[in-house]
Amino acid sequence: MARHGKKYLEARQKVDRERLYGPLEALELLKEISYADFDETVEVHVRTGLDPRQADQQIRDVVVMPNGLGKKVTVMVFAQGDAADAAREAGADFVADTDEMVQRIQNGWTDFDVAIATPNMMGTVGRLGRVLGPRGLMPNPKAGTVVQPDNIADAINEAKAGRIEFRLDKTANIHVPIGKASFTAEQLHENLIAFMHAVRQARPAGASGNFIRRVTVASSMGPGIKIDPYASSITL
Repeated sequence: MARHGKKYLEARQKVDRERLYGPLEALELLKEISYADFDETVEVHVRTGLDPRQADQQIRDVVVMPNGLGKKVTVMVFAQGDAADAAREAGADFVADTDEMVQRIQNGWTDFDVAIATPNMMGTVGRLGRVLGPRGLMPNPKAGTVVQPDNIADAINEAKAGRIEFRLDKTANIHVPIGKASFTAEQLHENLIAFMHAVRQARPAGASGNFIRRVTVASSMGPGIKIDPYASSITL
């Protein structure tokens, strides 16, 4: 069992682990007890009542955080010709329009946060699945990362503004960042609202009973704080 340091234990003492906090109250407390000497990432963890083994109980969707994520998002675009030029003009950090770049990725280089592709490049992207897949970087139409050339600029702008993909993991949980500890509690709250709305909208057809069972927020180094999953501000 992991041993926690003195600062963590002091922070944990300020959290009532038997209580369900209101969302904004929880985020205010999270900021109060953040103790790291770097700008911690704030994450939300959602425990669902889904069975990940069932095909009709899967969740995979995207959400744009209204206040971004507080980090520079590096974007790779797989495109050719005019679409590659449009990607560069729109601010893509890397464009895979040469064999050299594709080979670089094939060799294991993945220093980017989001990969976007045009449909005609999916054959090339497919050959990189062994590298991109395990890192969650495989472009996918559902995630809005396989786009027509005319939509490349919008896709890049959304990715850089804070669009993230979320999915159900093998333990029936969903985990996403919603910002940084340096954000105001109100900014984090607005991002949390957007995320929870997206999760409820993505409720799969096979879901039954208690869909969302537990919601917890935590900073990178801090203890979890349980939120009332039926609080009015996150059930709209």
